[in-house]
Amino acid sequence: MKRLKQVLASVGKGQADLARAVKLSPAAIAQLINHGQWPKSIPMNQLAWAITEYLMQQGAEFDAVRAAFDEMGPARANAQTPATPETNHENQECPDMLMAKQTPRPDTKRVFGLMSDPFGDLRSAEDMYFSGDIRYIRESMYQTARFDGFLAVVGESGAGKSTLRRDLSHRLRNEPVITIDPFVIGMEASEVKGKTLKATHIAEAIMYAVAPLETPKSSPEARFRQVHTTLKNSFAAGNRHVLIIEEAHAIPVPTLNHLKRMRDQFEDGFDKLLSIILIGQPELLKKLSPRNADVREVAQRVEIAILQPIPKGDVEQHLAFRVARANKKLDELIDASGIHAIIERLGSSGKYGASQLYPLAIGNLFNAALNLAAEIGESRVTADVVKGV
Repeated sequence: MKRLKQVLASVGKGQADLARAVKLSPAAIAQLINHGQWPKSIPMNQLAWAITEYLMQQGAEFDAVRAAFDEMGPARANAQTPATPETNHENQECPDMLMAKQTPRPDTKRVFGLMSDPFGDLRSAEDMYFSGDIRYIRESMYQTARFDGFLAVVGESGAGKSTLRRDLSHRLRNEPVITIDPFVIGMEASEVKGKTLKATHIAEAIMYAVAPLETPKSSPEARFRQVHTTLKNSFAAGNRHVLIIEEAHAIPVPTLNHLKRMRDQFEDGFDKLLSIILIGQPELLKKLSPRNADVREVAQRVEIAILQPIPKGDVEQHLAFRVARANKKLDELIDASGIHAIIERLGSSGKYGASQLYPLAIGNLFNAALNLAAEIGESRVTADVVKGV
């Protein structure tokens, strides 16, 4: 980010004031300040001199003006991540880090008449937008929980995994299904980095959910027999049981194999007593690959559902739905060119050209553009505003 923004603030002027003075669009000035992108419509030296004259006329100090085109500190939070950041890539969620969380600022809400964040946390199932892919996976999760199955739901960060998990819990409230949720707050993939999730921990979670008044047996053999008996009695009373493990990409390989054995041994005749849903990031796919000899038997039995990006043709409908939840019409906040720019920006922005059109990424970019539009005095988000984020 250029120090120019700081100099403007020191003389009580905004980017829109500067844009009018040098006869450029506010979005062009935003791109210059935030990303160092000089407009092609005017020579760089000519524009720099015009900006310098304007700042001096407004009473800016000479030393500050001289440094106005220098970079100041790290890039702004909503700037794009550099293509080749110098970081350790081990354990990154994906090759391309998501934009930091963006919310409409109070002045943005006032300018656009927003009472709430259109992309904030969901307050009910009615706030969920269902693309065809999300609807299919949602139903797969429900069928697995309600009847039987071994399902792995895989998606990038921000694809909607946690939302689907919360939705499933909401749908099962009035169903004869007991959900088992082991705590995974401190779970790591190996003992080197922290505590791993073990089969004994899962057994404890089952006992806590199904028979909370019973004391788990101390020896592993007795404990698993106790779990089996408890599940059989609960099943005979009309209950189904589903084990749901989030952050499943951090499950160690031995525990994955133990889950398969639980599926095999926790049964009553032909009836399976325990359904399993794993929810994790793409690293889970590698662990469950049929080529991974260590989990070959697990890979042969688990159904994998991958949360895909929102199709480009559905992005406008997705935006309109979320904005409507904040009692606004989409064209009051963004024009067609702005929507197209969001699609272009995220539709092939990954390191390998992969789409990043996931709900979280779309919402963050939309809110960042809305904040910038309010800052530079635009009445709606346009393509130039999106490019200036």
